[in-house]
Amino acid sequence: MLNKIWFGLLCIGLLYGFGKAAYHSTNRWLNPPVAGGAQQPANPTSTNDKSPSAEVAPDPGLVGVGKKLNTAIVDAAKASVEICIGLVGIMAVWLGLLNIAKDAGLLEAFARALRPALRWLFPEVPDGHPAQGAILMNLSANMLGLDNAATPLGLKAMNELQKLNPVKDTAMNSMAMFLAINNSSVTLIPFTLIGYRVIKGSTDPARPLGGILLVTTFSTIVAILVAKWLAGRTKYRVSHDPTPTSEPNTAGGSADA
Repeated sequence: MLNKIWFGLLCIGLLYGFGKAAYHSTNRWLNPPVAGGAQQPANPTSTNDKSPSAEVAPDPGLVGVGKKLNTAIVDAAKASVEICIGLVGIMAVWLGLLNIAKDAGLLEAFARALRPALRWLFPEVPDGHPAQGAILMNLSANMLGLDNAATPLGLKAMNELQKLNPVKDTAMNSMAMFLAINNSSVTLIPFTLIGYRVIKGSTDPARPLGGILLVTTFSTIVAILVAKWLAGRTKYRVSHDPTPTSEPNTAGGSADA
């Protein structure tokens, strides 16, 4: 579904750009510039002026848009490769530390320390269930700003929660809470953002840290409270018992007797 949305946005952008270029080209063709309307400069030496103001305006037509599109594609591809290479080290270090903590049993110890909070946030998840470890791994990656690494961990956590879901076609409260916390962008130390700023030559890469902590604290608290409030309303409560179906009346004519 997300691929379809991104593809649709891409098509809209391309159609808008080329439509705008076609409009300018048609307008220029229907309203050509008046011959001799441009005056010659008073100083003949100014024809050799190389200042930015003397440069020729870019072509707003289809040809000009095509050139800009090709240039933008090449520049974006180059920047993407440079950023990915620069972030490989950061991602490898913190993902490696997360895996070491998991193998060393620190994740289970962390889960035991946070057990009261996990029980309150995810009441349907029993203690020691693999869903708790997957949720903690996902939240840890999000707290460190490792968004790309948090995505597969979040999918694994949802898969484990689905195993506990008694109504398979409807999300239970713990799944809604987990999704709300993820959408609140819970972040403590955004290492990926800091890495971006380092790559781009920032003199103070950690400067946005204070604002990020303030915003993520507020958004996470609001997300948790709203999810808890909605979970307590009978309007959004799902019955776990299958609805009994009425048996058809097989005794033909008995009701009319």
